[in-house]
Amino acid sequence: MSLSKAVSTEYITTRGRGLGGILEKTFKYWALAPALVLLILFTLYPVISLVVMSFHKNESAGGKILWTFVGLQNAHRLLFEDYVFKAALRNTLIFVGAVVIIEMLLGFFLALLISRIPKGKGLLRTIMVLPIFVPAVAIGNMWRLMYSYDTGIFNQVLEAVGLSPVLWLSSPNIAMISVIVVDVWHWVPFVFLIALAGFESLDIETMEAARVDGAGGWQLLRLIVIPLMWPTLSVILMLRTIFAFKVFDEIWLLTRGGPGTATEVLSLHIYKVFFLQDLKGYGSLISVVTIMMTLVMIYIFRRQGRR
Repeated sequence: MSLSKAVSTEYITTRGRGLGGILEKTFKYWALAPALVLLILFTLYPVISLVVMSFHKNESAGGKILWTFVGLQNAHRLLFEDYVFKAALRNTLIFVGAVVIIEMLLGFFLALLISRIPKGKGLLRTIMVLPIFVPAVAIGNMWRLMYSYDTGIFNQVLEAVGLSPVLWLSSPNIAMISVIVVDVWHWVPFVFLIALAGFESLDIETMEAARVDGAGGWQLLRLIVIPLMWPTLSVILMLRTIFAFKVFDEIWLLTRGGPGTATEVLSLHIYKVFFLQDLKGYGSLISVVTIMMTLVMIYIFRRQGRR
């Protein structure tokens, strides 16, 4: 009797160890399961829904939305009929290229200058990053008042020195430049803050060794500082490009995409198609195309970062 109990106890213990071993080996998968479920629900499902909707058109009937499959009709409209999309794509590329280049250069050199200041660095850092904390709505309204033709500070300064006032937000030739200035003012502190952290983490011994070997200021910057900073700079470049590609609030508050299509960008065009024109199927196609372009940019940046 005691022998059978011992065998039974040994069997239960061995079985328990087996289950415990299985759970221990598969614990990482069970731990990732909730995150995976959330990813599917809140990322993959909306994207798949957008793709499906892009092959349909919507109609309202009896308080309900009816979907009709139209195949590649929306794609034909995008490629050959929607001139606003072409203008929005062109404006988006111009906007992204301009703000990213200017912000990277200004933020990098401001961080370089402040990193060399022995005292007051903390105060200057605090002052520099203040624009980041201002809500985009407040920024849009503030700069809209400053750009005002009648009462704006810029035109008042021009009139004070004997120059004519400028239509900062109403001129097709100047509106995009005005919007770019606002975005640069808002996001240069972001580049500055991350670049400054990168400068402060550089190896001082490497810098000193380069100076001992006779490296000048430009050689030190080009051959030592920038290569060491490149991982940080590549992350900043990727983030700013993606954020600039999605710009909406500032342009909406400043120009609504006007005058005409002078400042129309992709995100603004998607909003108008979706909610003002109520073309959800066509808007879904534009959204899918925008997502694909963003993914291509992320792939390029990640590949360059690995190199």
